Amino acid sequence: MKGKYSVPLSKIIRSEQLTPVYLPREPEEITITSMEVNRPGLILARHDNNFLPERIELLGHSEYLYLEELNEQIRRESIERLLKACPAAVIFSIDFKEDLADECIPFAEQYGVPLLRTEKETSFIMSSLVSYLNVELAERQTVHGVLVEVSGEGVLIMGESGVGKSETVVELIKRGNRLVADDAVEVRRVSNKTLVGSAPENIRHFMELRGIGIIDARRVFGMGAVKMTERIDLVINLEPWDDTKAYERMGLADETMDILGVDVPMYTVPVNPGRNLAIIIEVAAINFRLKKMGHNSAKELLEGLGMTEDAGSIDVPEVDSWHVN
Repeated sequence: MKGKYSVPLSKIIRSEQLTPVYLPREPEEITITSMEVNRPGLILARHDNNFLPERIELLGHSEYLYLEELNEQIRRESIERLLKACPAAVIFSIDFKEDLADECIPFAEQYGVPLLRTEKETSFIMSSLVSYLNVELAERQTVHGVLVEVSGEGVLIMGESGVGKSETVVELIKRGNRLVADDAVEVRRVSNKTLVGSAPENIRHFMELRGIGIIDARRVFGMGAVKMTERIDLVINLEPWDDTKAYERMGLADETMDILGVDVPMYTVPVNPGRNLAIIIEVAAINFRLKKMGHNSAKELLEGLGMTEDAGSIDVPEVDSWHVN
């Protein structure tokens, strides 16, 4: 099925270090819409009922051995059958021999199929290409927020306009963390459980600070303060302090936010004067990493106090009122 998004063949050539053998037109004008890469053994063997032309076809050692066993006439028919189906592109791996690649050129010219070559082995280029296409053609949406790498974790900071997201991120950057995107974060679902965020290219590394204006974080803080992409591990939702709301105190509740069908762990952090949000977010990111490693401070504390986990979900008294023998 044809995908919603596309990537120009020129980007794939640069990313995977491919060498053009034949191009019917400029690679910037050729678009790839499928993130699947196919090995064309079936169509070469005359089984082409389920052939999908939007896929890139990869010819490697197995295809070479099969075609080498055929006599010249049948081999030419097999090659023509593949290229007549007009696949999005055909890539020859390093395992595919030059003489057979040359036989493909007349049919590629006839049917307008791009031919490319790689110096990588078949299995390596296959996995690399699929990984690249999974990112470039992934389902995506743009969310309002700021994405920062904090202590090695990708933290998406969200909240209504004016709550202090960008100002908090400036402090995080000065503390050694890295900015990925401010205000608009382009989120891509690269697998069933992985989200990757980046900034739209035209506003990448720019930040808006109320009262100051637009700054270029890359130039103000240096290249070490920015990053192109980052996995989204945690969402921090900033909201103005509400005295009527009961905020999580123990950290036992597992709150999540659904983004593109992936449940991302989320903390809601109330904002009021005097709270150092940058330090709070740093601690939240480190504590989240500890939880991933199997260390849950809240559970360990309750166990040390002889309390059950259910007790942490009720109104627990202030720490100063706990009396431990």
